[in-house]
Amino acid sequence: MLQLSATFDLQQDVVSSIFKKEATVGIIKEYSGIVDTRILNIERDGGVLYSWKGETGTTRIGKYDPNTRQNKLLYTFDKQVCVSSCSLNKEETLLAVSLAQRTRTEERLRPVSKCLTLLIEIHPINNTKVLKAVDCRVRVQFLHPDTERDSVLESHLLLVAEDGYVEQLHVMLVRQEGYRVVMLSPECLAKDRVAEDFSWVQWDSQTQRLFYLTHREKAVLKCVQFCHDRNCETLFELVLELPSNPFTCMRFVNLGFDHHQETQHEREEMRMVVITNNTGSMCVCYSQPACVNQEITYTIVLVHRGCSKTFSVALDGTPSPCSTDLLPLFIPIGYYVVVYLSGHFLHCINTRQQELLCHSLFLSGVDAELGVLGSDSVVLSLPESSLLDLNTGRMYTVDLNPSFLMDLLHCSHRRPDSQRLAALHCLLLYMGPNAALELKIIDWICDNVMPFDTFDQIQEFILASLYRIIYKKCLSLDEVLPYSSVFEKKKVPETLDQVPGVTCTTELHAEPVFKGKARSLQGYWEELQWSTEKMKYFEAVPNPRYRASQNLPDWTKLLTTLMVDKLREHLNRHLPRLGKKKIDVLVVNYVAKLLELIRRMLESVWLKYKLGPLVLCLKQRGSSAEWAVFHVMCRILEATKTLCLPLPPDLDNSDANEELKFSILKRLPESMEQRICHLWDHPISSACISRDYVRGLLEKHDKTKVTLSYSASTNQLYNHQFNITKSRK
Repeated sequence: MLQLSATFDLQQDVVSSIFKKEATVGIIKEYSGIVDTRILNIERDGGVLYSWKGETGTTRIGKYDPNTRQNKLLYTFDKQVCVSSCSLNKEETLLAVSLAQRTRTEERLRPVSKCLTLLIEIHPINNTKVLKAVDCRVRVQFLHPDTERDSVLESHLLLVAEDGYVEQLHVMLVRQEGYRVVMLSPECLAKDRVAEDFSWVQWDSQTQRLFYLTHREKAVLKCVQFCHDRNCETLFELVLELPSNPFTCMRFVNLGFDHHQETQHEREEMRMVVITNNTGSMCVCYSQPACVNQEITYTIVLVHRGCSKTFSVALDGTPSPCSTDLLPLFIPIGYYVVVYLSGHFLHCINTRQQELLCHSLFLSGVDAELGVLGSDSVVLSLPESSLLDLNTGRMYTVDLNPSFLMDLLHCSHRRPDSQRLAALHCLLLYMGPNAALELKIIDWICDNVMPFDTFDQIQEFILASLYRIIYKKCLSLDEVLPYSSVFEKKKVPETLDQVPGVTCTTELHAEPVFKGKARSLQGYWEELQWSTEKMKYFEAVPNPRYRASQNLPDWTKLLTTLMVDKLREHLNRHLPRLGKKKIDVLVVNYVAKLLELIRRMLESVWLKYKLGPLVLCLKQRGSSAEWAVFHVMCRILEATKTLCLPLPPDLDNSDANEELKFSILKRLPESMEQRICHLWDHPISSACISRDYVRGLLEKHDKTKVTLSYSASTNQLYNHQFNITKSRK
């Protein structure tokens, strides 16, 4: 289901490089001289900070640059120390380090702080300032703000303490002798208290946001946004319905990797992570370990959707006590959140179309295995769809596997419809636009042209593709445009909203509070705020999502692009903020893209069966390929009619079009032929209608001989008209 691509290997990218470099100058002679190499942190630019201990009794800190694939030595301690946290400023002039200190037997009578936090000048290596010497762990993290300035002579450092507070230090720098960068007034660094009284904290390096959880009367999630002008502000608060006392000790997320954590802190009572997307979505994901009943429960709070979904999954195997091994990972992949429990299941949750379970994909057994990760791997989920295996020191980017999803579509005899529908939507919405993939899907539709028991694959292809195209033009349309034909049914089939062994409950959650500058900020916060406001409106009005099938009576009467007016009216009613001019453009684009999509489908089918220009004509008998194409065309017509989608413009009665129409009528079953004649304004169709009428009158008088000769007469009439048309030319 997931494909993992290796992006970093501690042994290959770091250890082997260090060995080659130091062996060249005679510092070490074998790999055993490089011991205890550990990843410490991953900065915003993707740089990996690591430490290693040499055979000379030193501890060194280096950086691996993924762009140049080069390693750089940052600092050397002249003794072996335990580095528990480390961060490098953007200009690579300052290094912040927290050291875990352990009291040796001969030093027990002397008080020694558990954590020593240092700020070191490294351009060049010069002064070292002690920032803290305390009895709690301290994580360090430099801000990496977006700035257009080439040279910035200030840095801002976060100190996140295990005691439940965050301080921001403002470090002013000065350039000396043209190249030396040193701290200005290091003895009196300015600092601010950013947050306090929390038990869980998460750093988002890409967006420069700090999330933290306070728990007094209620659990409240808060977010601090850091700006490039050294200011920061709490912009967001959300009340969460969490278990009482969810964290008995401090939990750090995305704040580096402490390999010297004390044993009593290793067990997690609950795992929690906040996942954001630049389109304005926010998910709060949390889970507790599975216990005696062998059932695991995890919750996804969809802040942008105004609801939360709690899933309970029955686990196979022998019951076992609570264990951190039974805590799932939450992996962000686009607008999907993948919940992965090693050895048990993989749940790919659609956070954009969350109404039904059939638009998310649940897998177990062999389908849920991640081959490159061993059973003994200690895996952490990182931002930007990445995983880190702490045991091997390997990092991977994670994505959905299109080949696996296509296999799901083809294995119709072994897969439930809900899995195939989820796979189809993932291929069309998440992985599109992809011309090669689209051709494979159309090829699959041709091989499975009849609708499935619970959904019509042609309708799903059309609606999902249209939704993807239009959604990118305007994010506000996600709650008003159709993305699945399932909702056009009077009742959703139970098999599409049920997964064996999985239960799901949906609840509304408390409204988030946007504070301070969040109301005026552009980008993410504006989109998130707009999404939450939209959801309040959509929950209060009936049928906010457009359902074309409601127009079926009018559509069958008019047979035009009536949907344009209906869709325009629907959008003006529910999204007046967009303005009439923009809505007009969106609606016209929607219909234009629909017709283009159907044209591409027909063109692909034509190429699949290798049909030439001389097809569907009177001069030759139809081949099996022609019948197959004609069948697909009829199914497309049926699918678009059921959805009340606009048809392509009617052909006029030019000589070429008349010839085409006659050739089509010639091949139709008699019952369908009679229906078409009533829709075509032409002398021949009028003659056919007259003959039907006369035949009906004669049959009432038991004139059976006339009835028997009718079919031959009709064929003669078509041939006669065809010859007249040819003679005109």
